[in-house]
Amino acid sequence: MASFHYRAMQPNGSVAEGQLDAGNRAEALRLIEAKGLRPIRLNENGVAAASGPSRPAARRESAAPAKTAAKAVAKDSAKETPGGVGPLKLGLGQGKITPRILENFTRLLASLLAAGVPLSRALVILQREAANPAARAQWKEIHDLVVDGLALADAMGRSPSTFPKVYVAMVEAGEAGGFLDLVLGQIADFQAREKEMRAKATAALMYPVILAVLAIGVLVFLLVFFIPRFQLIFASFGAELPLITRIIIGVSEVLRGYGLLILGAFVVAAFLLRTWLTSAAGRRVWEGQILRAPAVGPLIAQFAMSRFCRMLGTLLGAGVPLVNSLNVARRSIGNQILVDAVSNSIERVKEGKALGPSLGGCRALFSGSTLEMISVAEESGKLDRELVRLANTTEGELDQQLKIVVALAEPIMLFLIAGFIGVIFIGMLLPIFSLQDHIK
Repeated sequence: MASFHYRAMQPNGSVAEGQLDAGNRAEALRLIEAKGLRPIRLNENGVAAASGPSRPAARRESAAPAKTAAKAVAKDSAKETPGGVGPLKLGLGQGKITPRILENFTRLLASLLAAGVPLSRALVILQREAANPAARAQWKEIHDLVVDGLALADAMGRSPSTFPKVYVAMVEAGEAGGFLDLVLGQIADFQAREKEMRAKATAALMYPVILAVLAIGVLVFLLVFFIPRFQLIFASFGAELPLITRIIIGVSEVLRGYGLLILGAFVVAAFLLRTWLTSAAGRRVWEGQILRAPAVGPLIAQFAMSRFCRMLGTLLGAGVPLVNSLNVARRSIGNQILVDAVSNSIERVKEGKALGPSLGGCRALFSGSTLEMISVAEESGKLDRELVRLANTTEGELDQQLKIVVALAEPIMLFLIAGFIGVIFIGMLLPIFSLQDHIK
């Protein structure tokens, strides 16, 4: 007999831990399930053993046979792949895992698990069907880690470049609650919605960005190639030039003489700024300034609120407990200052307070009417649907506001371009108007 330490989910949603003696892991899992518990982790003498989300009886399989069968299937699949796919070592020519590939993987994995396919076999199927070499190697690495006894969330957590923290947290919640297939489907829907929102924002900002690039190009051309031609004409007369003309000629000389040095300094400054923004202190300062920006700040806050509500509603609809859902949803906000505000609200919920009043301290995220709707939905037991509805409504409003901001940005950009070019031409033409006096 061997001694096992287990962590399992009780029917009321709380986590229980304990010790038991069994002949093997499969017997230990059966004993845990006989107690009405859903096993999360099972360790033998301090070594992680087979565990995972509890599935319905029709899909439940013993740990030892599953591990043996999965290894056999993995061996066969490695033979089918030229040279086999070993650990994740990707070359430059193998491509990368795009958000679209990850969304397809998530949706297919949810469909396979919902159809009753065991997790190990589902991962092998996805590995075989992956057309991208990087994806095939990544899915095989996850499969091998799961077969070796690691939870799916922990296996995904070892590849943060592929699986975001929010993704891993949702998978962990699904494993703990025993509804991994449902949570994966919700993740895929969330990814599709996020991609749609980002596409709208990118399309809306494309025209102003193009205008800005064209404006910079035109100004550089005028200052570097156009102004020197007039400078030679003005020098031949030896007359004093107007102030605006002298300033423009000075800027032109600086660009022609030190242009490469200025470009290099700009690149170094951009690198240092990027390094500072990746630090915790720099990121907090930048995010605080962004939130206080007149037009951009409210849009950023609304977008964060939309993501938070959609994620929280999705998790609650999937059956994840409220506190666990809040802990996962706050990671989707993206702004650390807002994350800290929501963290304080979570502590109030843990103390037994209602969600609506607890979120009252996050005025940057939630308006008074939004908090009132959340409170009413919580009392009526429709919190998950109301949160998703709020997310849909906010995203619609964001789309309209973004269109208005872009519509205002276009004439402003055109005005600035015309203003800069007009100043340059006026500065060059003013001396010409006085040439007749100098000739006389």
